[in-house]
This record gives sequence, C-alpha cells and structure tokens, in this order.
Amino acid sequence: MKEKSINRKSFIKKTTLGALVGTSLLSCKPKSEKSDGSAAIISQKKYKWKMVTTWPPNFPVLGEACNYFAQWVEEMTGGQISIKVYGGGELIPALECFDAVSGGAAEIGSGASYYWAGRSPATQFFTTVPFGMNAQQMNSWLYCGGGQELWKDLYANYNLVPFPAGNTGVQMAGWFNREINNIEDFKGLKMRMPGLGGKVLERAGGSAVLSAGSEIYTNLERGVIDATEWIGPYHDYNMGFHKIAKYYYAPGWHETGSTLEVFFNKPVFDNLEPRLKTILETAAYRMNAWTLAEFEAKNNEYLQRLITEENVELRQFSKDILSKLKEYTSEMLADITAKDEDSAKIFKSYDAFRKNIKQWSSHSEKPYHNLL
Repeated sequence: MKEKSINRKSFIKKTTLGALVGTSLLSCKPKSEKSDGSAAIISQKKYKWKMVTTWPPNFPVLGEACNYFAQWVEEMTGGQISIKVYGGGELIPALECFDAVSGGAAEIGSGASYYWAGRSPATQFFTTVPFGMNAQQMNSWLYCGGGQELWKDLYANYNLVPFPAGNTGVQMAGWFNREINNIEDFKGLKMRMPGLGGKVLERAGGSAVLSAGSEIYTNLERGVIDATEWIGPYHDYNMGFHKIAKYYYAPGWHETGSTLEVFFNKPVFDNLEPRLKTILETAAYRMNAWTLAEFEAKNNEYLQRLITEENVELRQFSKDILSKLKEYTSEMLADITAKDEDSAKIFKSYDAFRKNIKQWSSHSEKPYHNLL
C-alpha cells in the first residue's frame, strides 16, 4: 500500500511540475531570440523533388494521399519544397521505387515495406504480420514502442529514411475463382499475395505471386493467377474483381492493419534544416491519419454496393482453415527469424509489443465489440 501511495504522489508531482514548466515556457521568450534578429534567419533555398510511387497514377486513396502529401508540404513550406508525384510506371516501374530513391534518382518514394523483401526479409514486419496487430496497434508500436527507430536503422543500410504514411485497416482475404472449403483447397492455387502472408500461402501448398496493382485485373482475367487479395471493398469494387472472380472471402488474416510508407533519400533528408524535416514528418503523420480514415469511410459503402448491386456472395474462412493458417504463420516466422538477424531483432520488438497490447485490448475493445 505504501509503494502505491508513493507512486501516486510521484505521478501527481510530475504532472504538476509539467504544468508549471509548460506555463513558464509560455510566459517567457526563447533565450536564443536576439535583438539583431539572427534567430529569425532561415534558409529560403528552393527544392524541386520527384516522388515515385508503387500506386497507379492518381489511384484512389493511395495515389490521392501522395498528391495531398505534396500539396501539404508545399503549403507548409510556403513553396520552398515543391514535389512532383509520379504514379507507378510514369517515371519508373512501380516496384523499382525503393532502388530509385536509394540511388538518388528520386528524392521520395511511396509504397509498402513488404514489397522490398528481396532487399531484406526484415522490411516486411513494418507493413503487417499475419494474425498480427491492427492499425492503431501498429501505430502505437511504430510511434511509441520503438518500431520506427528499428525501421530507420534498417532503411539506413539502403540510404533511406522511412515514415509511416497510411494504413489500410483490416483487409479482405481476397477474390477466388474456386471455393476454399478446407486447407487442401489452397494446394496449387496461384494467388497475388505479397509479404509474409505469401510465405504462409506457400506453406499451405499455394504459390504467391507479386505484382503491381495495375497488373492484377489482367493477370486474374487471363488465368495467370487464380486468386488475388488487394485491399478492401472500395478498391475491389472499382478494380472490377467481382466481374472475373466469383468468391469473395473474409477475414484478411494476412493483413490485419497494413502500414504504408513514405521514404526519403537519406543524404537529401539529412541535409535539410530541422524546420523542413519537421514539416515533412508532420505531413507524413497527416497522410497516415487521412488514409486510414478514408479507407474506413469508403469500405462499408462499397461493401453494400457489391452485395446489393452486384449480388456478390461473401464467404468466411472456416475456423479450421484459419487455425491451420495460424499454425503455418508460426512456423514461417520461426524460420525467417532463425535465418535473418535483422528479422529476429525486429520481430522480437514487434511480438513483445503485440502480446502486451493484446492484453490491454482484451479488456477494452474486445468486450465492447462482443456487445455489438
């Protein structure tokens, strides 16, 4: 009881001191402010940058967010930084953004870190882990649980500086040209599925195919793939997948809260004055919040359209299927972390945070959702 009392007093004392410090800071001028105005001198150097993306040009939400990012940065810098956004294929192929920014051919890139698994398998953990954390939990880990520091350390090896810049929320499991009634039905299935989920699919006997968003419809239509996951109802409706695939499955076990990214060429970013770095990071924060909000706003509306207008039949994977996929996930993670030091270090942080926050959500969100 005495220890609890001390902790409480300490907490209250810190809170009171924080308030007093905040008040005192507001009531006095910064010491660096001089009468000669030298502190007010800031660079007016102009920057004209290229932003290359994995998304088709002006693609809803994903491409739009990049356009907004460029707009926000230009507004906040008073035109000091001007960014030209290039959709996938306009300047370089969609899946070459990482190398283009790393090599200095462009200053900024936008994509999802699991696209770069060929550079390092550890990149995948900063997008999503099958049966892993949701969007708000990913944000908590990245911003407040050490995840972003690990991300920056990893990308520094490739001359890049990354920031979270969007999240899809929980995705759908995808569109299939055949029914999936048991785990055996994954055998021989060719499915567009990137990241760690693709590794799980392979353990179930399927083949994971990585392709840019602009190629998915054609690949599915021509039989290059038998199934595809993309994001959720909003994009799936507009991509027209319901016209060429009969079965629409949930839940998105493979992508439970997929973080998107912007990344900067490191020498370019590091040489900026602190004010401009802060503006770029702030714009990424705004991009992160807007993207998830827009996905959530649109997905329910378009799910209803798929059901009422297109007569799409929604399917749920059985508990037996999900249980087996979860088992394969554990095997896959053990295999990757045993073989790759960076993956082991990053997943250790991810998994520890996931276990802790799962305990909290089991007493907060889960009981609430069970009441609905």
